[in-house]
Amino acid sequence: METIKYPKKPVLLVDDEAQLLQSASFSLRTSGVGHLIKCQESPKVMELLETQEVSAIVLDILMPNLTGKELLPQIHQKYPHIPVIMLTALNEIETAVECMKLGAFDYLVKPVDKTRLVTSVKRAVEHSALESEKNRLKDYLLTDKLDHPEAFENIVTRNKSMRSIFQYIEAIADTPLPVLITGDTGSGKEMIAQAVHKASNRQGEFVTVNVAGLDDNLFSDTLFGHAKGAFTGADKARQGLIGKAAGGTIFLDEIGDLALESQVKLLRLLEERTYYTIGSDNALPTDARVVVATNIDLETKQQAGEFRSDLFYRLQNHHIQIPALKDRKDDIQLLTDYFLEQASSELHKNCPTPPPELYKLLCTYSFPGNVRELKGMVYDAVSRHLSGILSMDPFKARIEKSRASAGSVLEITEESNCLSLPETLPTIKEIDEILVEEALKRAQGNQTIAAQMIGLTRSALNKRLNRPK
Repeated sequence: METIKYPKKPVLLVDDEAQLLQSASFSLRTSGVGHLIKCQESPKVMELLETQEVSAIVLDILMPNLTGKELLPQIHQKYPHIPVIMLTALNEIETAVECMKLGAFDYLVKPVDKTRLVTSVKRAVEHSALESEKNRLKDYLLTDKLDHPEAFENIVTRNKSMRSIFQYIEAIADTPLPVLITGDTGSGKEMIAQAVHKASNRQGEFVTVNVAGLDDNLFSDTLFGHAKGAFTGADKARQGLIGKAAGGTIFLDEIGDLALESQVKLLRLLEERTYYTIGSDNALPTDARVVVATNIDLETKQQAGEFRSDLFYRLQNHHIQIPALKDRKDDIQLLTDYFLEQASSELHKNCPTPPPELYKLLCTYSFPGNVRELKGMVYDAVSRHLSGILSMDPFKARIEKSRASAGSVLEITEESNCLSLPETLPTIKEIDEILVEEALKRAQGNQTIAAQMIGLTRSALNKRLNRPK
């Protein structure tokens, strides 16, 4: 089995005692930190760092030739971004505190406790990854560049907010930390998750699991697998999907519906990067990147006690909020044209010509179902289309039906106070003029669409526009 390379940049262990290096390596490897470099000669450290990038250094204070205390300032001056953890004996605590003042990330007392070592190294690795991410993000935002545009080729957009999301994804691509994707239903959360996977250049698979409705047992079996004889009917061992995603990405959709018992197991997976198959006491390491998504407000669920606080904050390391389609209307024409071609190809029809008014009509609609709803509209219209110009009737019917079921958005209640009126109330004529003006603005001057939006006929709207002021 291929050695799991976590973190991407190795951790450098520096100590003149071979036995300590061996025991520290074993402790870290069995806890999921398997990418290590060992060095027994402190004078060679600076030479090694010139050719090898590392994510963190564990450095003994007391060594022959060049002590850790003497080496630390050299590392900090030339490589200030690398966190250094000092190893010290009980009688060297004052020296260790001195090292912290000189820029050390942490210190550990010998004999080193395994849990303390693993925790400190993982914190240092995450700190290093976050610092690298901040620098990359700053670079992307200043230059407005994408290093791997092919990772986003399946996402149809020219929206600035979406472009910023792509830059953010590239900035966090190399970090092992989990990614939380939020957005309304139909906004494209899985496509963004796939883009995270592609931008990370991971060689393993992209594995999707919808966790909604899974009880704790089914969640554990699906994700972690089981050993032979683990329960009645377990005739043979089965690999879980986390194993299938080795070297790749596992995408957990509908994470807001995950049971509390299962949340504990997911938290352990994220923090320790190890898991247990059902019926086995052996911890297995994983290098799979975990990406989760939800359309639920996790903060509200967390405050209500329905989502663990520690898991909630753990998932906040990298957060991508996808804008709703109503907030990226500059993409509506682009998406409509794309879906027209896609639908025509799949339905074996000539691609119809859309009337210019279609885009104006679609831009007046709020799309509660987002991109998925627009795609459904286009496919429905193309399936009915026979020849010539594409009919707008299917679109109008869907929009009218949606608006009718949603009801009026201008209800004035004490609770919502959604319409603010001045102390001196406007006349009906003034309200009428404001409404007509707003409808024309939203319809980009198209009177037919504007009339439809406010429930008038085209002739009735004309009368209002032509009446004396």
